[in-house]
This record gives sequence, structure tokens and C-alpha cells, in this order.
Amino acid sequence: MGSKHTCRVLLVYPRFVSETFWNFAEACELMGARYPAAPLGLITVAAMLPPHWEVRFVDRNTEDLTETDLGWADMVMTGGMLPQQADSLALIELCRRRKLPVVVGGPDPTSSPHIYERADFRVLGEAEGILTEFIAAWDAGTRTGTFTAPKFQADVTTSPIPRFDLIKFENYLYVGVQYSRGCPFTCEFCDIIELYGRVPRTKATPQILAELDRLYALGHRGHVDFVDDNLIGNKKALKLFLPHLKAWQEEHDYPFEFSTEASVNLSDDDELLRMMRDAGFFGVFVGIESPDPATLVLMKKKQNTRRNLVDSIHKIYRAGMFVTGGFIIGFDNEKTDVGESLAEFIELSAIPVAMVGLLYALPNTQLTRRLVKEGRLHPNHDVAATTGGDQCTTGLNFDTLRPLRDVLRDYKRVLQTIYAPEAYAARLQRLASLLDRSKSRRDLPAAADLRGKASAMQMMHRIVTALPEAREPFMRVLVTCARENPDATRIIVKLMAMYLHLGPFSRRVIAEIDRRIEADVVAPLAPVAMADTGATA
Repeated sequence: MGSKHTCRVLLVYPRFVSETFWNFAEACELMGARYPAAPLGLITVAAMLPPHWEVRFVDRNTEDLTETDLGWADMVMTGGMLPQQADSLALIELCRRRKLPVVVGGPDPTSSPHIYERADFRVLGEAEGILTEFIAAWDAGTRTGTFTAPKFQADVTTSPIPRFDLIKFENYLYVGVQYSRGCPFTCEFCDIIELYGRVPRTKATPQILAELDRLYALGHRGHVDFVDDNLIGNKKALKLFLPHLKAWQEEHDYPFEFSTEASVNLSDDDELLRMMRDAGFFGVFVGIESPDPATLVLMKKKQNTRRNLVDSIHKIYRAGMFVTGGFIIGFDNEKTDVGESLAEFIELSAIPVAMVGLLYALPNTQLTRRLVKEGRLHPNHDVAATTGGDQCTTGLNFDTLRPLRDVLRDYKRVLQTIYAPEAYAARLQRLASLLDRSKSRRDLPAAADLRGKASAMQMMHRIVTALPEAREPFMRVLVTCARENPDATRIIVKLMAMYLHLGPFSRRVIAEIDRRIEADVVAPLAPVAMADTGATA
């Protein structure tokens, strides 16, 4: 048994790179928040620490890390995803200068542990499978080391209720909970199956309802995101859970509305769509990637080739949930009209918020291993200082088969088309005609929706002053939606608020892409030798 000596642990959530698609800084400001999503991983780790240890939490995206915080701590725990790598490394150096032991973990250290060699401890893989070993070593006096969890074996039913009490709800647009880990599909570019496996593991129903109970008791109301990478990965388990979620919502007067991420085959299951709607889901992120079947086959996303994708998206709308879509440009077999066809698909499917990025070879994926074998992966492909950590501006960390400038021009064409104010408004208009919210709750309880009501009243004034070119098309959408589909108005208003970020952000990305095109025209990239990543075929 470990000693009962206390330890003061400072959990520090690193900053994300500021210029990302998901930042939504302008929308956050409008709605009185500082950042879109509350962190979940580190506050879950906090709940796994010995109860006699003292814990503090700092989110560098919403607050400052002070000398007082560092002076209090016996240990710093940090880490996260690739877009947080730069700040994670800065935190490691900050701690080293103070001779303060620092522990890193999370997806990026797990995928690229060599980048984090200067941390005192690396705790790799799922925390449930390894954290007790680290704690025992610390209690025994160990002050350096690497601890690696067995892959895909963590029992998520043992995961504790996250320490939601450590976060300030008012700083965020929404908070997250996690129901499952893993995804049954084999997409070549995806690191989820490398980190969490292809057999989705789910929490027990009482366990996830206890997390919602805690959020409710702490006073949170409104948006809760199920952060699962594919909520429907285990449909059988999900269908057993959703009636209990609906009952919980009814017993508490629907204090929450839910969003999540799911594969497009969600549209195949009428019963599942109904159950999600009845439980209070209003939005879902879907990885569509490309409308071209040949490209989908190449990326090993064959599940998207077995249906009409536009019809599938519209079916989700008819179930009362809007879709945020993920799209990628830069695959090997893309045609020269990829920019035009992708923009056309986004318009036809009426997806207002379309996350279009450049293909990025994430560490430790099938794609990365293939590119290593082909000698096409760039050196330092997984170093944020080289890549920037944002696939909208610095993707394509490998030699493309098509000329780089052609890929970039196609990407630029998509952004110019879909994020013009008139085009965005047209998709909102079409979505408003398709989104059937008649069987969904139109409004949240008053206590939950104060921030939303305030932002709705301010939104048009903000649009007029910040983006006057959007005034007329947005007003037309608002008037038409209020008249013809009032049940959808609140969601349409929120999507308008998102354009405060998406419009300017798309123009900044276009300017950066122009610089990359110019650099490639003036000095094309020389062939790159095979990178030494330590990966195996």
C-alpha cells in the first residue's frame, strides 16, 4: 500500500493554438463565455487521484497560470491533443526551471512520446489502466519514469465521475460527458482506433446518469456534449441506454440538450433517430470527408459509400437534429474538380457549419505508416512547431501526388464558396425548411437559456456592426424561419452567431493559403526523404 502522505497536484490544461476552426472566439464573446468546451480529460484524471491528495485546476484557455499556483504545487499534471502541444512543451520547461515535477499524458503524448522526453513522467494510454501504477511509484519515492497502459483494455465502467466542481461553468458554452470509447470503422487517417480500439466500450447506465446528476446538482443547465468519437459505435448498448436518458430528462424537466459525434449510418436507423430526438439531442457532428466514392474507398471509409449522403443528412434533419460536417481535401486520388464538387455537396446537403480541412497525417495512424513506407512523410510531421497544429492552414504534412498548389487552390475555392455570406445564409434557409423540431422541446427551462436569449437579442446588432455584408441575407433567413418554422428559430439563431467566427476565420485561412501557394510557385518543395519516425509498417 502507498503512504498516506498528501501531495498537492496542480492540473493545468494547455492552451490550444488560437487560430483554429473550433475556437469560436467571437461567438463565445457574444454569449458571455471565454471558450467553447470545458475540458473533460484532466478533470476525470483528478477524480482518480487519491482522496487525501489536494487538487487545483487551471485551464490556460480561460484563465492565467500564476506564480502562486506553481508555488503551491508539489506536482504539475498536464497534456492533451496535438493543437495543445506547443503550450504543453512550454509548461514542461516552465516546471523544469522551478524544479517542479511535471507529468504529461493524453492523446498527443501517447501518440508521440518522444516529443515529451523532457517531462519527468509520461503516463501514456488510458488513465484507468495505468494511473494507479504511477501513483504507487510516486508514493514510493520515484521521481521519473514512463508508465504505459495496456492498449484497449481500460474498463470504462470503473471511470469515476469527473471533478466537474473544478471548472467554472460560466467560462464555457458547453460541458462534456463521455459514454463510450472506440469506433468499429477503419478510416485510414483516424487515430481513434489506434488510441482506443475498434470495439467500443461503454459506461454503465447508472454511471452516466450519476454524471448528469452531478452536473445538475452543481447548477449547470443547457448544452451538454457527448464527446464520444462515435456515439453509435455500439448501437445495441446505446438503444438500451437512451430510454433511461429520456426518463432522466423528463424527471428533471429537460435541463440539458445534447450534441455528439456519430457516423453517417445513424441515418439508417429510424428507431435510433427517434430515441435520440426524444432524449434531447439537437446536433451531431458527422465525418463525411468526401462525396466521391473512390476517395472514400481509398481512405477506408466504405461505410459512407453505401448510401446517398445528401439524403442521409436530410433524414437526420427530419429527426430534429442539425448536422455539422467534417470534410478533407488532399487525398491521393482526388479529381481536379474536387473543390467544385465538395462545395456543391455542402450546398445540397445544407450543412451550414462545414469543417473543411487539409489532410493531415496524424502520428501513429495507418496513413502515417503508409506514407513512411512510400517515403512521402515530411520530417517533424508530428511537431507542432513545424505543423502549427491546425489542419486548416498547415495540413498536408507529406508530399502530395497532385501538385501542392493545385490542392491548395481547390481548398481555397471551397472556402471562398461556402463561407460567402449569401452562401452561408442560403444553407441556413434550406436547413430551416428541413429541420423538423416539432417533436423536440423548443425552449430550455428559463434558468438554462438566459445566455441564449441574451445572445439572440444581441446577435443581429453584432452582425450589422461586425459583418455588415451579412445583414440582409441573415435578416431574410430569420424572418422566414420565424414565420414558417418557428420551432427551429433558436437553432438557426445560434448558427448565425457561429458565422461571427466562421466568416472572418475563413478569410484568414484563405490569406494563409494564398501565401502557401505563392511560396510553392516561387520555390516548389524538393522531394523529401523518408522520415525516421520509429513507426513500423
